[in-house]
Amino acid sequence: MKSPERHFARAPGKVILSGEHSVVYGAPALVAAVELYTNVWFEPIHLSTGLQTAFADLSQGQLYPLTLLKTFKRTLDERFDRFVRGDLAVQNILQRPDDLAVYTMSALLQMLPVPGGMAPHKLPVPGRLHSTSDLPLGAGMGSSAAVIAATIVLYEHLLNHHQSSSERFEQVRFCERLQHGKGSAIDAAAVTYGGINRVQNGKISAPDTAVMADRLKDGGWYWVLGGIPTASTGECVSSVRQNYGSDQVLWRAFEDCTNALQSALENGGSPKEGLRENHRLLRRLGVIPMAALAFVAAIEQVGGAAKISGAGSVHGAHAGVLLVHLPDAEAFETVMRQFPDYRWDRLTIAESGTRLCMVDQDVGAPGERPGMGL
Repeated sequence: MKSPERHFARAPGKVILSGEHSVVYGAPALVAAVELYTNVWFEPIHLSTGLQTAFADLSQGQLYPLTLLKTFKRTLDERFDRFVRGDLAVQNILQRPDDLAVYTMSALLQMLPVPGGMAPHKLPVPGRLHSTSDLPLGAGMGSSAAVIAATIVLYEHLLNHHQSSSERFEQVRFCERLQHGKGSAIDAAAVTYGGINRVQNGKISAPDTAVMADRLKDGGWYWVLGGIPTASTGECVSSVRQNYGSDQVLWRAFEDCTNALQSALENGGSPKEGLRENHRLLRRLGVIPMAALAFVAAIEQVGGAAKISGAGSVHGAHAGVLLVHLPDAEAFETVMRQFPDYRWDRLTIAESGTRLCMVDQDVGAPGERPGMGL
């Protein structure tokens, strides 16, 4: 393995501009990478016998013996197969949050070419795998995809096995299926490519991102987090499928809404009506809890628009992150004073996806600042 001391990998989070839920039924979705990052780096500890995780705000850490890493991926693959057969709930595939990053590393390791076609892959050296994140966990901002993508890029460097962006995209989707039951093309596109992407039927295309990014930089765009959903993404998707899966008229309405929002952002029109219509359509699905409905109503009352940016929730009080457009900054701050416990910031697009970075020795490792996860 290469020397890891001066490198770390980082991946951005995401917000969905339009198309959550409907993307499952062939409609397009627009997703933007945001400048909230997950950082992953490796510290060798040669007296250790395993890989120790140290993920700030995520877990208390776990030791994975190097001798068991070869079988670790196979074990989780078998759990996923049980989930597919209906014998295991999706939340029981992973036993601990750290498993996802270690699985990702193991999956990449198994992709390495074997010298002579017979020798076993060389295990990574023992040490500590660190991670910190600006992203709130479980809020719909792509935290699991970000840690997967950052781990992939870090170990590509450490193992001197580099992949194309399209290969990374597919690997993020493959690994993330353990978290949600199905790998999200939306999340994988955001963390891999950065910027703004259009996702439809698993395919990625770039709209006029330069124009759209400039529009989103104009101000008046925010992400707001009132609380973490109590329902998982899988629960919400299942509920929507049961109640509306065959409603093709509804999914065409979502598609029209996404296309109209994209056109407005590309051509200088107002995005307000598109966002409001998206909110009304999502409300029909029953995935917006009362607290989120009250917040959106408050934003609309002062002339803005807001919508959930993710699966939402089919029970509990909170829907995860919301996207807000309100050019009047004073009006926005007035609304936020009514919701003092909500976390928010201006929406800033991350132009690049997952990448390898050099540690600034004047600052130190990226994990030496506290994470911002709730």
